[in-house]
Amino acid sequence: MLRSLGRLLSRSQDQLDLGFDASPRNATELLTRLRALGLVGIDRCRLTRNRAVMVSYRGRELRVHEGYLSAPNDVLAAVVTFVSGRTASSRRMARRRILAYPIARPARSRRPDAPHPDDAPLAKRLTEWHRRYNARHFSGTLKPVPVRVSRRMRARLGHYMSASPSGEPPEIVVSRRHIRRHGWEEALHTLLHEMVHQWQDETNRTIDHGATFRAKAREVGIACYARRVLATRPGRAEGSQTLGRRAARDG
Repeated sequence: MLRSLGRLLSRSQDQLDLGFDASPRNATELLTRLRALGLVGIDRCRLTRNRAVMVSYRGRELRVHEGYLSAPNDVLAAVVTFVSGRTASSRRMARRRILAYPIARPARSRRPDAPHPDDAPLAKRLTEWHRRYNARHFSGTLKPVPVRVSRRMRARLGHYMSASPSGEPPEIVVSRRHIRRHGWEEALHTLLHEMVHQWQDETNRTIDHGATFRAKAREVGIACYARRVLATRPGRAEGSQTLGRRAARDG
């Protein structure tokens, strides 16, 4: 395997010596550069400013964070491998190289959503269940985090938000509307779902709904509501893949 990986890196380096001087300035130029580095199966490229997702594709469209316009060609070659690499090992290596490249992102600013006094008992109960689930399913290894009940959250059931570079602490938020509509048992299911994301974060794993999430979800006894497919057949751009630094659960 190591010899094969070495040959892959050697071929990638040969591609990087194609005489590219200027960085791509827009999505069209980026797609041209990626194709020159071996990208196939992609017809469209879109630049994003998403704080969580760095590279993703669905069908024949590729989305790349605009911060990668200035990335060196070895990072862009890793994007190519992430999309159309032939082996899982090569895609894992590409994933590490992409995420290792520093992207300047604006500090996260959470919209004010002050807890309603009437929701304090719900938040207290959820915090207590966080403690119980931590001891029961995670051997008490998770850090205590605030569990907030949101009256603003309507489209999602809940989410886990990791700590921000600006110093905002991590938190779990559960929708009050979800609790009222679907009941307490479903709310606890959502809480445990977000605790799996917390576990991913605290163990330095990508926060997503991929294979690691699904395995841990089965272990703790919750349903796997995977919204992102993180593995497709080698060399194909069908389906979707997402490569991100963190993600919040959409209900």
